[in-house]
This record gives sequence, C-alpha cells and structure tokens, in this order.
Amino acid sequence: MAKRDFRWMRVRRAAVILFFLLGALFLIVPDARFDRPLSTVVESSDRQLLGAHIASDGQWRFPLPDSLPDKYLTCLINFEDRYFYYHPGINPVSIVRSLVINYRNHRIVSGGSTITMQVARMSGNNPPRTIVRKLFEMIMAVKMEIIHSKQNILLKYAANAPFGGNVVGIEAASWRYFGRKCDEISWSEAALLAVLPNAPSLIYPGRNNKLLIDKRNTLLEVLRERGEIDSLTCSLAIEEPLPEALHKLPRLTPVVVDRLLALGEGRRYITTIDFEIQRRVNELAEINQKVNGGNEVHNIAAIVIDVETGAILAYTGNISTETGDHSGEVDMITAPRSTGSILKPFLYAGMLESGELTPDMLVRDVPVEFSGYSPKNFDLSYNGAVKASAALSRSLNVPAVEMLRVHTPDRFLLLLNQLGFTTFSRDADHYGLSLILGGGEATLLELTGCYSMMASIINHANDNSFNKQGYSMPSYIESDLMNPASPGPFPLSAAAIWCTFKAMKEVNRPDDYAGWKNFSSSGSVAWKTGTSFGFRDAWAIGVCPQYAIGVWAGNADGEGRTGLTGVGSAAPLLFDIIDMLNPDEWFSEPEEGLIEVEICRESGHRASPYCENIVLQKIPRQDAGTPPCPYHIQVHMSEDSRYQVTKGCYPGEKILHSSWFVLPPAQEWYYRKGHMEYKTLPPFLQGCEDGLQVEQIELLYPRNLGGIYVPLENDGQRGRVVFEAAHRSPREKLFWHLDDKFVAETSIIHQVALNPAPGKHLLTVMDSRGNVLETRFVVIEK
Repeated sequence: MAKRDFRWMRVRRAAVILFFLLGALFLIVPDARFDRPLSTVVESSDRQLLGAHIASDGQWRFPLPDSLPDKYLTCLINFEDRYFYYHPGINPVSIVRSLVINYRNHRIVSGGSTITMQVARMSGNNPPRTIVRKLFEMIMAVKMEIIHSKQNILLKYAANAPFGGNVVGIEAASWRYFGRKCDEISWSEAALLAVLPNAPSLIYPGRNNKLLIDKRNTLLEVLRERGEIDSLTCSLAIEEPLPEALHKLPRLTPVVVDRLLALGEGRRYITTIDFEIQRRVNELAEINQKVNGGNEVHNIAAIVIDVETGAILAYTGNISTETGDHSGEVDMITAPRSTGSILKPFLYAGMLESGELTPDMLVRDVPVEFSGYSPKNFDLSYNGAVKASAALSRSLNVPAVEMLRVHTPDRFLLLLNQLGFTTFSRDADHYGLSLILGGGEATLLELTGCYSMMASIINHANDNSFNKQGYSMPSYIESDLMNPASPGPFPLSAAAIWCTFKAMKEVNRPDDYAGWKNFSSSGSVAWKTGTSFGFRDAWAIGVCPQYAIGVWAGNADGEGRTGLTGVGSAAPLLFDIIDMLNPDEWFSEPEEGLIEVEICRESGHRASPYCENIVLQKIPRQDAGTPPCPYHIQVHMSEDSRYQVTKGCYPGEKILHSSWFVLPPAQEWYYRKGHMEYKTLPPFLQGCEDGLQVEQIELLYPRNLGGIYVPLENDGQRGRVVFEAAHRSPREKLFWHLDDKFVAETSIIHQVALNPAPGKHLLTVMDSRGNVLETRFVVIEK
C-alpha cells in the first residue's frame, strides 16, 4: 500500500511539474503578431475603395478587414481546414494522417496544419519547416485559440496570406486579380483565392494556369459533393476563365490618398466621400478639362459638400494625365489662388449685416481712381449707378470697389478672418481696395466651406440649432467634423445671408446653358464666378440647401490664358455637377431678422417723402436705420413744366411742385445711356438761376487729382492728359480754362487733351449759364 501511494505521489508531482512547464512554455510562446508594413487604404462612406498606397516594403498588404465574404470562408475552410470550428488550434487526426503520408513518401508531403497553425507560421515570416518549429506553432495555435475568436483568426489568415507576386491578403488579391472588392467575388473567384496561398510562388494567374485551374476546379467539385453549391453553380464556376492580367487599383481621389498617407501610413481611412458622386464628378471634370485643354488650360478641381453635416462628398483635387504632365498631382483644392471676384458676396452680406446697405441700394458705377488704382468692369462699360444686388449678380467690379471703400478694407479683412479664412495673413494696407477683386488668395476648400456654412445658417435659422459657439471647415474625415475650427459665433445672420443668396440666384448662366431656366435645378442654386488678374484662375461656386459645390480651373503653374474666365471655364463644370445632383429645394425665408419696409423702387433706399414709386421689401432688421433716398428731391416747376423756377422769380400760385429722381452728373451721364426713362432736370427759367441747388458739372476723368503723370511720347516730347466732364444738360456747351487761360470749348462729348507742365494747376469748367466747376490738380514727374 505504501509503495503504491509513493508511486502515485511521483505521478502527481510529475504532472504538476509538467503543468508548470507547459504553462511557462505557454507564457513564453508569443501570440501571433504581424508587424509588417501595411498599405494605406482610403474608402468611401459606403466602404468602396477610393484608392490605396503600396506598403513601404513594396507589398500590396491591406490592413485587417472587418469581415470576410461567406463564399470565401466556405471555400477556405473546405480546402484548408474542414474542422476549423471544432478543434482547439490543432487537429490530431490531421497530424497523424500527415505523419503517415510523409513516412510513406519519405519526404514532407502534408503538413497537417490547421488554419490557426498557418497563421502562427505566417507570423514568423514562414521559417524553415522542422519538427521543433511545428511543435512551437502548435503551442502558438492553442494559445491563439484561447486568446482570439475564430472570426479573428480567420481575419488574420485572410489578411496575411500570400497570393503571389507582391500581393498579400484577400482584399489586395481581389482588387489586383478581379478588379473589385472581395465581397463581390463569384464562387469561382472565391475558390481561386482559397487555393492560391497553398503554393503562391508556384501558381498564380499568368503562371502554371493548368495546375491552378485544376486545383480550383477540384475544390469546386468538393463543394458540390458536400452540398455547399448546386451542380449548376459548380458548372458555371468551372467555366469561368482565370484572370489574364493584374488590375490597377481605383484612383478616384489620389490627392486624398496622398494627404491621408502623410497623416499616418498603413491605416484604413473611412472618409465621408460618396463613391458614386465622386465617380461622376471625376468623369465630368475630365470632360470639362479636355474642353479647357483646347485653350492650354490643363488643371481643374471640384469639391461637393453636404451642407447639413459639413462632410465632403466629392474631392477632385486635380485631373492627372498618364504622362504626369501639367502638375496633375497637385491638390488645387487646398492651393491658395487669387480670388478674383469670388469674395463679393461676403462683402455684400457683411454690409447688410452692418446696416450700411439695403439689398437694392444704388451704388456708384463710374470711372474711378484711388491712389493710382483704377478698377474697371469686365466689359469695360459703366452704368452710372446700379443696384447693389444687380452689381453682385452681374459681378461688376467698380461698384464692388466702391462698396469696399465705404465698408473699409480693415473691416472686410476682419470679416474674412471671422468666417474662417486662413490665407489672408497680411494687413489691410497691403491688400487695399484690390482685395475685393483678387488682391488676396484663398483656397477652394475654404471658399466652398464658407458658402456651405452660410447655407447651414439659413437651413437652421428657424430652429436655432446651428452651433453658434464654433463652426468647422468641411472635412472628408468624420472625426474632424466634430472639432470647431473657428471660435465664436458666425459673423453673418440668416437674414443677411438669405438676401445675399437671393441676389446670387439671379446670376446669368454660362453661354452653353442658355436654356438653364429649363433645368429643374436651375432655380434652386445661388452661385458666383470669379476670374483673377491675368486670367490665371477661374472660379465658380454654387450653393443650395443640400449642397455647396466649388470649381476651380486654371494652370497649376500660374500661367494665364486669355479666355480663362469663371463663366467660361469653371461654371460649365459647376452646372454639370448641379445637373447630376439635381437639387430641388430653395432656402426657406428666415422667420426672424427680416422686417418689411417701404423702399424706393428707383434708388433701393428706404423711401423718403419725395419717393413716389414705393414698394414693400423685406430687408435685414439692422438695415432699417440706413438713410432715406437721397436722390429724390422736390423740384419747383413753371406752370408749363418746362423750367425750374423759384418763388423769387415766379408767381407762387403758378409754381408746380414735382418729385424728381436726380443722380450726380457723372452717374447721370452713364445711367441715362441704359435707362431711356430717366429724365434730366429741366433748365432754370431765365432769371431764376439764383435758386440753383443741384450740381450741374462733374469731372469724370482723371479722378486722382493728387498726382497726375504725363508720359513721354516716342519722340521724347511730353504727351497729353485727356480730361473729361459731364453736364446734366446733354446739349450744354462747356468752356475749359487752365490756370485762368481759355483752352477749349466742347459740346455733347466733353473731352479735352491738355499738356500741363509739372506742378500745381487750376482747371475751371464753365457752362453757358455760369455754372462753374473748379478743380486743383498736380502734375508729377517720374
């Protein structure tokens, strides 16, 4: 009895020692880890592949997938490890069978490895096969089964299995061999992917096709015999040919891939980009770029933003060519470029917000010069005076500069910074009045993003749900949308934005869209174009309640091309995208912030007592304090309404009192050319001139009298300066005097070419009724 107890104690002691040895070994044996470089993968919001970048070791090796397709799993388990779901990492039956087969063949024919053991082997970078290594892998497999789920083990296998060449993992293999994601593969393709890792260096598409087809078809027959697929499916799968060549991976957003690669390699990025919208925008951009290419304009970019979320739905940073010419890989969405007139809506909205402007207030549009800066309208014409809303919709330059002069560059620059622009880094003195016409630079991302935020303000004006404490620029990464980029409340109210978008809705469409009103979406988009100095940048941005769309066209190297304009080169793509998206809604009028006031129809100002044609118009509440109409005055007329009179020269009981719309002479001179209904003031009755109260003469050119430069002609002689004036009476004669010396008489067209010497001068212009304009100016030498 004692001897038996002693023997039992020895067995127990040995068991304990063995248990601790195995436990120690279990702890020492590492888990299967894969630290090899991974490809950077970028996917759309619906998990479609947008693009990828090869891993740093030259392998196409995607990060671990979230799941595997059922067809592939069925093929893999039936081919590699039928009892995968039942064993603890090792299959003793398979191991014994492999030992017998190898013994009979006097060489290693079958390894008996389970899928888990193969994962262990792959984690060690496929070391030489030895008995010690096999035991090591078995322990690793058991440990893996304890630590990981069966699903996770399958994912590790599928993501790291070799598929021939530099293709690793099922996702990369599916794209490289079949040109589509793995959950769209057929039974034949799933079977091929299941057998490939068995001997990837010996068989893969393009090499030993007969052997590869035999292995695939054998597996398909096994699936049929085991009831996994029916006979018809098996026959059709067997008939499918092998892929003949490797496919290129999708490159829908190469600039996004490059930017995300810089954030961190070897990651899978799920973006906010909509795959189908991105694909269509790319197609439309390529078509428009080919058209622009006829004018040697080689680059184009487009962005589509979801107004509700701020998510970027399409990001076409450029159109690259096969040869790589013309900087097609440069991201033009984030490249600072001259703005042209694309900033005008912000100035208009800012002046509405500050109470300096009513939506249709008249703005001066005559030749001007500010310290040597002489802005001109694109068509080189002038309107005299134009409604602010019309100036915006027609993108007139001179009224915009006049508005900025009133608002001041300092305040406008502050507004731009508050809106979230980061590219205006210098002070207002540097930009001056040219800021509104392209004197500064902005990015398509920030421009379109700002219009998107303005649209969001209106969308949520009636429910007050917009985050007024901070707002963020759009992003194609979901997490970035949660982090406000601009502190403080949004600087524009819904009322000011609504009036601005209303004006932008009236913009004339491009020539190719002469029938734009027939589009269902045409009335649902506010849009603006811009063209930079030297025809280097063309802009077009459209916004509606659902989307904000931005387009830039030009040359990445800054080369200008005559004919490169926002309307002609960028707007066609904008409208192609709008037509594709087909928005069908317009912004709801804000319930708060707008008030209805009486507005003078002719001047757009708040109606004065002398305004006769009055309309009710909703304007931002803060504009209710703008001055009343200054252009309607009361005029005293003779009883035949032919002359102006005064009480001192005409019987009081015969005087007729009339309201008259009167513009300053220079504005009047241009305004009446386009407004046949405009009536100039009648002359004063002889002897009644003492009552003259309205300016009769105004100098049109030059405007900058502080320093006029007279250039030299080709023969070295001093040239001449053309002075031009306007008079209220079209037929009135003007008499010109320079330094009290008569120099000329003009009628109808009042222009005089003078050759004043350097220094100070006095110019006097007089009409036949004795009205006088005196102007002092200085001629400078350079």
